[in-house]
Amino acid sequence: MADLENGKKVFIKVCNQCHTIDAGGKNRVGPNLHGIFGRKTGMTPGFSYTDANKNKGITWTKETMNEYLENPKKYIPGTKMLFAGLKKAKDREDLIAYLMEATK
Repeated sequence: MADLENGKKVFIKVCNQCHTIDAGGKNRVGPNLHGIFGRKTGMTPGFSYTDANKNKGITWTKETMNEYLENPKKYIPGTKMLFAGLKKAKDREDLIAYLMEATK
């Protein structure tokens, strides 16, 4: 079972410096993540994506987000996301559960 508190801690530790999650939040180095689940890659309004992100053509779900967060550059070759990935499956599970709640 996912631990939302740990997911929040993981977000603050590894995501918050580049991403916001609030409705109407600003894009930073990375796009605002509000409403990310159910949206296609490369579609956050006002964010300048690489062609790799725009052309990936997947919809963000728990499964696609899990695969991406494990190794972003492998999942979307050519992404400009500098983050190397979350290797621990439990941290990915917790982060995704947190994001699913926090980005509604």
